[in-house]
Amino acid sequence: MTVTWEELGWERLAAGVGRCRLPGWDCTAGLVVGRDTALVIDAGSSLGEGVRLRTQAQWLAGHRVTHLALTHPHFDHVFGAAAFAGAEVYGPVGMDTVSAHARAEMRSDAVGNGLDPDAADEALDALVHPRHQVSGEWTLDLEDGRQVLLANVGPAHTAHDLVVLVPGVASGDREVVFCGDLVEESGEPQAGPDAVPSHWPAALDRLLDLGGEDALYVPGHGAVVDAEFVRRQRDALAARFGVSP
Repeated sequence: MTVTWEELGWERLAAGVGRCRLPGWDCTAGLVVGRDTALVIDAGSSLGEGVRLRTQAQWLAGHRVTHLALTHPHFDHVFGAAAFAGAEVYGPVGMDTVSAHARAEMRSDAVGNGLDPDAADEALDALVHPRHQVSGEWTLDLEDGRQVLLANVGPAHTAHDLVVLVPGVASGDREVVFCGDLVEESGEPQAGPDAVPSHWPAALDRLLDLGGEDALYVPGHGAVVDAEFVRRQRDALAARFGVSP
């Protein structure tokens, strides 16, 4: 089946790179397509949503999803991960500890935010632990000259935060940075009990260093933004949490 990004409601950001805004919590999922590979960034909020996301990604790529990167261990980003059977799964180091030992907290958060309890239980029963844990930076080769950089820049929004940087491969392409919930555009960044606010502004400084001034920054929720937006959000977070420059 041949479809375009736009027909499926995806936003194309560069050659072979795009994202969609999932319904419900307006959570972003990303896709990077290689010759015979495909990387999905974040997996949605339930197994059903993960299946839909994987199906669309495979239609767009023309082959199966081979890699999955999870930016942080919140339900709306990870509960669909089991739908990506056979994919190599990456996440920030320590994320497996959360998914193994904080199941009650994850379920409470999901159900408290409106996820059906049966869907939450189904996702928890099948919850995937990242096989590859990123502690610093990890260059992922998707073949045919397509590489992405996975960078652990947390703690910040959670104790474990991963970002994905995708260099352009075609003339005129801008670098694309998938930020997870380190950056949010559709509302004020959420700081729950697992946040580390004192480190959050520094994490955004690191994000800006990695992406640079001309990159497209893809927030975990909301519209794509630029470096100036990220800088303003960093300053607002510093003021909100009393963090000195």
